[in-house]
Amino acid sequence: MRNYIKTSIALLVVISLFSFNNKEVKPTFKNSKNTTLTDTLTWSLLSKIDYLKKPDKIYGEVMFPVINPKLKSLQGKPIIISGFIIPIDNKNYAISKNVFAACFFCGKSGPETIMGIKFKGDLPKLKTDQYVTLKGTFRYNDNDVEDWIYHIENAIITSGK
Repeated sequence: MRNYIKTSIALLVVISLFSFNNKEVKPTFKNSKNTTLTDTLTWSLLSKIDYLKKPDKIYGEVMFPVINPKLKSLQGKPIIISGFIIPIDNKNYAISKNVFAACFFCGKSGPETIMGIKFKGDLPKLKTDQYVTLKGTFRYNDNDVEDWIYHIENAIITSGK
């Protein structure tokens, strides 16, 4: 009887712990027209991509990205994205879903998990794997195999400096 009571209490505790709702909080910002925009771009949305094998003049047959309609609608629009800084060279950075050790270059994920960054103004000093939130303009690339699929242009750091 004593084990039955202990088991019942333990089960009640476990059920109560899992019953809390874990809602995702999305950051907001205001644009110049004073309308509130939500975090319009997530890594989950960026990962919803297909590829189509097509010929390329230089590389032969290549897998080209097929951008989903939701992302196409964001072309040229303001977005917010959070992720890890990956230095490309002395003058270029990318933002990644994953830290450097598990980024696209190391073979742990696909090209949809990284975005090229063009900063507005001077190039900031950033560290590898620094977690930042960027606000900027979204651009996708579905035809140049030597460029990132996703870009954030006129980017400014809103948190994580």
